[in-house]
Amino acid sequence: MDAFEKVRTKLETQPQEEYEIINAEIKHGGFVYYQEGCCLVRSKDEEADNDNYEVLFNMEELKLDQPFIDCIRVAPDEKYVAAKIRTEDSEASTCIVVKLSDQPSVEASFPNVSSFEWVKDEEDEDVLFYTFQRNLRCHDVYRATFGDNKRNERFYTEKDPSYFVFLYLTKDSRFLTMNIMNKTTSEVWLIDGLSPWDPPVLIQKRIHGVLYYVEHRDDELYILTNVGEPTEFKLMRTAADTPAIMNWDLFFTMKRNTKVVDLDMFKDHCVLFLKHSNLLYVNVIGLADDSVRSLKLPPWACGFIMDTNSDPKNCPFQLCSPIRPPKYYTYKFAEGKLFEETGHEDPITKTSRVLRLEAKSKDGKLVPMTVFHKMDSEDLQKKPLLVHVYGAYGMDLKMNFRPERRVLVDDGWILAYCHVRGGGELGLQWHADGRLTKKLNGLADLEACIKTLHDQGFSQPSLTTLTAFSAGGVLVGALCNSNPELLRAVTLEAPFLDVLNTMMDTTLPLTLEELEEWGNPSSDEKHKNYIKCYCPYQNIKPQHYPSIHITAYENDERVPLRGVVSYTEKLKEAIAEHAKDTGEGYQAPNIILDIQPGGNHVIEDSHKKITAQIKFLYEELGLDSTSVFENLKKYLKF
Repeated sequence: MDAFEKVRTKLETQPQEEYEIINAEIKHGGFVYYQEGCCLVRSKDEEADNDNYEVLFNMEELKLDQPFIDCIRVAPDEKYVAAKIRTEDSEASTCIVVKLSDQPSVEASFPNVSSFEWVKDEEDEDVLFYTFQRNLRCHDVYRATFGDNKRNERFYTEKDPSYFVFLYLTKDSRFLTMNIMNKTTSEVWLIDGLSPWDPPVLIQKRIHGVLYYVEHRDDELYILTNVGEPTEFKLMRTAADTPAIMNWDLFFTMKRNTKVVDLDMFKDHCVLFLKHSNLLYVNVIGLADDSVRSLKLPPWACGFIMDTNSDPKNCPFQLCSPIRPPKYYTYKFAEGKLFEETGHEDPITKTSRVLRLEAKSKDGKLVPMTVFHKMDSEDLQKKPLLVHVYGAYGMDLKMNFRPERRVLVDDGWILAYCHVRGGGELGLQWHADGRLTKKLNGLADLEACIKTLHDQGFSQPSLTTLTAFSAGGVLVGALCNSNPELLRAVTLEAPFLDVLNTMMDTTLPLTLEELEEWGNPSSDEKHKNYIKCYCPYQNIKPQHYPSIHITAYENDERVPLRGVVSYTEKLKEAIAEHAKDTGEGYQAPNIILDIQPGGNHVIEDSHKKITAQIKFLYEELGLDSTSVFENLKKYLKF
């Protein structure tokens, strides 16, 4: 679930079609806290759109390169505010605590903080709980107080290296939940928001394969869990003073092929944000009478952006798609209706089409696809196609607004998003059917999607390109080995390409956490042999390959650079051997490795990366890129 840290992302569409993403923003009391330039500031709610604000902290004091605020939390009585600050080229972060007064001052600074929340104790003292991240692992929870009674102590340490810890404050602030999780199992402890020094209460000891997440309302816990059959998420509830699993009562079940994107709790309602059969829905459950109102959202919408909302009467959220900037919607409980933001209607709604298609994989499974193209495009078979895929960790393929995707559609491209097994678009079973010794299902799905697109008249192999990032590189690299003739060019960012060697290296920070996804080749021969049969690096051979552009990051801790470099070198050797055997006249593909400085994993908004990738695709397909870069300037400030 994406429910734990709801950082509001506000996107404004300017008249010139420029867009700007505002970093973390939070309302508390009568103030709005946000980033302005290099400063953490606050202003009165009614003056939030003006330049009348109070500077609380200048991030230039941290001497970081282009810092931004990733998350903000305000203490209950607004005596303190905490903000997590990081940079685009690193995953390292710093949490600063500012004392709010006539002269705001920095009270403390903590390095490598992941999640953090405030509670207030019996003496009206503010207590900050936070998790400490070391080598990408969050195993330690600390609690700190400030002022005259300053203290900072370790509160909990997780001993199992395959788990991580995340903090979440229930919507009513009654409990702080300490969530201990790996990819398939979770355990939650309750910290009393009124007595945070008391020992935490365990809801249910971890059971392998059981996931659960907790909200609270009126002395009852609402538990989203996959326990029981079918092993998909369902909503259960129990009294807060009897939290163990034997007391959980079934409250609401989801339809088959449904992904629970998020859950929001209100005084008299519970709102579920759902994806069912590749379309978005909102279910509003009345907690007084157990009524359910299901709202099907506009077919253009592909993703939710959640709002940090404290208004008990309304549930605001945004809808977005890869080619359309987010649009605000609000469900008003009193009226029982959904209202959409009025004003300028994006022209893309009239100039483009969005199609929901399905491809039949080799085992008969129907794989959903989302396809975008220009409305007035003629002879789609002659149009360039950009296919997107991920298929890992039960995560949905990213469908957020990207200006470069919008520009490609305007320039006549077809965009296809393939929701293959291993991802989470159709629920937990969809993920289970594409992990461990079922990873090849995702590869079969991807192959079926591309062939189906071609068969239905969308482009052709000589105009087909494929893109992925991180773990999506596994399926892309595997397809390049098994069916290179389907593709003309590929772009990869921070790709995972050497699965076998990486998963056998337990000194890497994430290897133990990843065992539930890829298997344990060090101790399980079956896992080792299975990984060998699809691992991109292991299966490179002398043959023709599509041209490939790889963006990698010098100090990436998640996907080590050496694996990407080894893959690139081995691939070039295989291509050279094939060219030698083929003889004169063979046009070898271009293999480009672009190593960027920094230690981040994926830098989504890097203008340099975006420009390089688009330039590569246009050159490989022999297309004129003049207009696309002119249009891109409307969105990106080069």
